[in-house]
Amino acid sequence: MVVQIGSVAHGGSCVARHEGRAVFVRHALPGETVRIRVTEGGEDDRFWRADAIEIIEASADRVVAPCPYAAPGGCGGCDWQHAAPAAQRRMKAAVVTEQLSRLAGLDREIEVEAVPGDAEGLDWRTRVTYAVDSEGRPGLRRHRSHDIVTIEQCLIAHPEVRAIGVEHHRWPGAASVEAIASGSGERLVVITGAEDGPAPDARKLPDLPADVIMAGSGSTWHTETAAGRTWQVTGSGFWQIHPGAPDTLVQAVLDGLRPVAGERAFDLYCGVGLFAGVLADHVGPSGSVVAVEGSRQAAADARWNLRWRDGVRVIEGRVDRVLQRRELSGRVDIVVLDPPRTGAKAPVVRSIVDRAPRAVAYVACDPAALARDVATFGELGYQLDTVRAFDLFPMTHHVECVAILRPG
Repeated sequence: MVVQIGSVAHGGSCVARHEGRAVFVRHALPGETVRIRVTEGGEDDRFWRADAIEIIEASADRVVAPCPYAAPGGCGGCDWQHAAPAAQRRMKAAVVTEQLSRLAGLDREIEVEAVPGDAEGLDWRTRVTYAVDSEGRPGLRRHRSHDIVTIEQCLIAHPEVRAIGVEHHRWPGAASVEAIASGSGERLVVITGAEDGPAPDARKLPDLPADVIMAGSGSTWHTETAAGRTWQVTGSGFWQIHPGAPDTLVQAVLDGLRPVAGERAFDLYCGVGLFAGVLADHVGPSGSVVAVEGSRQAAADARWNLRWRDGVRVIEGRVDRVLQRRELSGRVDIVVLDPPRTGAKAPVVRSIVDRAPRAVAYVACDPAALARDVATFGELGYQLDTVRAFDLFPMTHHVECVAILRPG
């Protein structure tokens, strides 16, 4: 059927209407007239999902997608390769604005800032996880599917990741293969075997460039560089994948919080300790930092990375439970939280507000989760001061925000 495309939606689609029903259309842009093929939904469903398979009237923002796999039925990793980079950022800004308005009742004008470290949206992803099919061939998954699309190369992958050449080999016995190019110049391949099968036979794995370390998940570590020092990250442990992301986020947090000597700080969902280490530099020996992380391996990395500071304590455990500990009660001056995509949620927000910090820096990878938590903060007396958004995931719908909240 032919539809007129309306506004952008959260999740990499645009909204169209057909006989009163909402249709979420991928591979389209606002204002276009397109022919669509419905991919999910039936006559009794409230909404459908669809792909644009023919562009009848194109947007001025439309470009030819540089990657041949970024098309209906192809790889599901990139949502916006058919849009100019500036248009991608405008659409992401519209999504953040809409989520804050709808879920938190806030009217904010958002600008998504470009970050150095990519080539017009390409060559930035320093970690790529390839799924492996039953014949050992690596690829990437289709949108909302477990189907694997084998590829020649991923254009958003960092050149050092592409140079490893994962796509050009078979990986018998592997469920996934992650290629990592660290900020310190190291290259690593992390292999994960199938849950119900034997570990991959090392004798059958391909030969890679001599400098590439090949290992199982959690069996080796590499170093990343940010905030003027190196950070240990074990295996597939979390680290921002855009080269410009760590320093950009650190600076945004510091600009918002302005920590001073002697303050007590919390870093929640601390990962390997990046924000905790930077806070420790600013609160100094007369201050203190408590860092909380749920992943055992990430917490171990954080302890190693922060071993040089006596005033930093790393606690492994679920954030909501750790914050209930009596020894962590009392006032906290500043808080950084960088929760998973689902957000911090009300119990964690209440525990933060109970400590009456003068400022909170919320680092968010999902604007809907951010807006819900901002609304909870608002109900408890903390108001959104500023919010900045960064294009740390070009060509995709993802956007990273740093929100600063203060008692109001």
